[in-house]
Parts: sequence; structure tokens; C-alpha cells
Amino acid sequence: MDRFVLMQCFARTVETGSFSAAARDLGLSQPNVSRYVAALEEHLRIRLLQRSTRTLNLTPEGERYYAEARRILDAVNEAESAIGSEVAPSGLLRVACPTALAHDFVMPLVPTFLKTYPGLDLDLQVSDRFVNLIDEGAELALRIGHLGDSALRARRVGLFGRICVAETGYLHDRGVPQTPEDLAGHDCIVYSLLSTGASWSFAGTEVRVSGRFRVDSPHAVREAAMAGLGIALGPSWLFEGGLRTGRLQRLLTGFEAPLVPIHILYGGHRLLPRRAGVFMDFIAAAFGRIDALNAGA
Repeated sequence: MDRFVLMQCFARTVETGSFSAAARDLGLSQPNVSRYVAALEEHLRIRLLQRSTRTLNLTPEGERYYAEARRILDAVNEAESAIGSEVAPSGLLRVACPTALAHDFVMPLVPTFLKTYPGLDLDLQVSDRFVNLIDEGAELALRIGHLGDSALRARRVGLFGRICVAETGYLHDRGVPQTPEDLAGHDCIVYSLLSTGASWSFAGTEVRVSGRFRVDSPHAVREAAMAGLGIALGPSWLFEGGLRTGRLQRLLTGFEAPLVPIHILYGGHRLLPRRAGVFMDFIAAAFGRIDALNAGA
């Protein structure tokens, strides 16, 4: 058995926390990954992992071996990267992406990207839930919002503003809010996956909002606003069509929330594969040409 393969399976099992996640990442079956780690333990004649029904934990010997294995794997990646920059990128690239960015900006770019890099396959994982790169085997993740402390590295590829809007019929019936505090007397459409919950930020203030409708999709927030269900807060580009036709009206100008960044995240513990690097460069260049994603320019 190729000891390098065994080492890869062990390292990814440690990093993802499970045999099944490591298998997805490596393109192998879960039983094979488990068998390969067991074969490595047999070869070394030491227990590397303590297994239970729910968790995998490194033994002290496993901790030491993982550190050395990671050093060796990174050295191999570095050697391959040094010569890989001279050849066309290839292989499968997994990228996690929020729905609003995917549908409005990334998907229109995919045909050109795949045509430019014919040796690449792209697995675009579209979801608004938080995606852990290690657990889910993604090499890159596009993420909206300010970043907390993390072992991940980030490259900013966009910046946009959030605005408040409402349908003209709703405003005729309920009145137009003049300050953020006036939102307390209105039905607000709550995006339920927003990290701050039902709390909206404006220049110099933050207000709690509530309403009769909550939803976990940015596009559904837009549809609800267009249907007159209440006041919505979201990326400026999300409401461009309704504002252009006059069906939606922009509110609380002068109280705009701070600008929101868009980053591409990648693991900081290893070298970036060339396939991931060309995707980042491609997206950064493409987003740089989109006015809606360059509010601070």
C-alpha cells in the first residue's frame, strides 16, 4: 500500500474530524479511508486515533505523527506547486458560495471560467448556511460580511452597501419611516440567516426589528418586499429591478449601514492549489468590473 496515500487519508481524517468527510474530500469511499488509516496504524504499530461512535481523537503518538505528516504533505504540495505554475491547472475545485452571489454574479461567470480552464471541474456548493471548509471539503468559500478571528486566510474581492426598501402600496398604507427608530412601528421582513438576527445596523445606530414574515433566502426577501409584506434590508443590487420600475422605494437615505465586504476564504495551513488560485484571480478580476460590488471604489 502506498504510504503517501495512507498519510493523506490520516491527515484529512484529522483535519475534517471524520472518515466520511475525509472520504468526500479525497474522492474515496468511507470504508476505504477507514481501512487505510487502520493500515497505517498497523504499519507503524501504534494507535493514532481513539475511535468512538461519535468522535475521533488523536492519541499523543497521533499528535506527533500528524505534525510530521502535515510537514511532509505540505512539502510535496510546495514541490508540485513550483512546477505546477508552468502547466495548466486541472482537477476538481470545490467552492462554497452564498445564494445571492451565486445566482446574481458567480453563475453568469462559470461558462467563461470553464472555457478558460478546460482541465478544471467546478463543484459550486450554493448555500446560505455557514460552511466549514475543512468539514465539507471545499477549498474556497465566498463569504459576505466582516470576518471574525479564524485560521483561514481571506482575500477581499468586493464591497457593497445595504439599503432599506419597501413596496409603494405598503408605504401608502403604513407610512414612510423617517429614522431607523421608526422601524419599530413597521412590519420588517427578517432574513433569518443574518448573523445579527433581527437587528439591523445603520450609521451610528442599531435597531431591533420584527415582522410577520421571516425567510432564509435573500431572493425570497426581495419577493416578499415586492409583494408588500413589509420593509426589507439587503444588498443594493438585490433590489435594483424593483427600484428601476418604481415598484420599490428606497428608504432611510442618509442612514445607510456601513459597507459590507465580500471575501474569498481559504485554508491557511497549507499551500493554495493552482486550481484555487486561478479561480480567486478570475473572480477578483470579474467582480472588480461590476459597479455594484465596488461601492468603496
